[in-house]
Amino acid sequence: MLNLIPINILTFFKSLMHKKQALLIPEDYNEFFYWVKERTETFWSKSKSSNNTEGYPCPEWVEGAKWIGMTNEQIDSIEAKYGITFMPAHRAFLHILHTIDRKEVNEYEEGGETQTYQRSFFYNWLEDEDEIVSKLDWPYRTIFEDVSPSKGVWLESWGARPASVEEKERIFADWYAKAPKLLPLTSHRFLVSQAGLADRPVLSVYGSDTIIYGWDLRLYLLNEITDHLDLYMPVFDEEDQCYYAEYRDELRKVFDLAQQKLPGKDIPYWKELILYWSSGWSSFGLKPPGDNGEMVQPIMPTYIPEEQDATQKTFRTFE
Repeated sequence: MLNLIPINILTFFKSLMHKKQALLIPEDYNEFFYWVKERTETFWSKSKSSNNTEGYPCPEWVEGAKWIGMTNEQIDSIEAKYGITFMPAHRAFLHILHTIDRKEVNEYEEGGETQTYQRSFFYNWLEDEDEIVSKLDWPYRTIFEDVSPSKGVWLESWGARPASVEEKERIFADWYAKAPKLLPLTSHRFLVSQAGLADRPVLSVYGSDTIIYGWDLRLYLLNEITDHLDLYMPVFDEEDQCYYAEYRDELRKVFDLAQQKLPGKDIPYWKELILYWSSGWSSFGLKPPGDNGEMVQPIMPTYIPEEQDATQKTFRTFE
């Protein structure tokens, strides 16, 4: 006798199969960027946001958003305008994705009045000139702010620390000029942009507190816009009686594989700065000196010049 499966059960299994296929994350850059485009725009569509019962709801400000890529001619003109060179993967990102057709409007209180400011999802190289000019200078300016004080950051490769700020800047400027260039993506995220490197990671640069935010553009986007890619699953915790976000299985596998490849990775010049603070060691799959396994530990320097004591990282606001 033939066993019949109810139509609603068949529909359920087909739905599962479709979702499994949709979560196959391409490795080829072009295919991946088009996958990002399709998946995010689906998540942002109003019909999706109003019926999204599995993941997290789409933020209202981005409902219906679309990516606006650049033409090759526009990319070439931007390179000429700013005297920069986009590496092939970055060019593909700009051509297929670039940024979206709106900005997020944020509000804050100042002097008893409500102020607003707009923020691009990713920098719009055709419109955000002031922000881009400022961000191209951001790594140099903010890192040197941490270097210039008498007991500031000082890398071992720089030799003995001079007393004058001018001499410190001469040494720092020489180091910075030799380091692979950084191009802004959004906020304080920068893509390493130099030919001939085994890896071109995305760095999160907040002064000397610099870490890897993704060892390539693919890993970076999966990490940065996980929610917009609808790659979180809400999982209910019985003990805490609340939901927590967990990566979908396919994304977890991608991150686990990337973690296995960390030993031996290098970035000329930048690696030493990243490892200066204990917070950067995990970027290379390493445990910093003094790591006792506690979940929360102070961020401490891992190289201390003879004339100063080890002090916990102090976070500052950069203008």
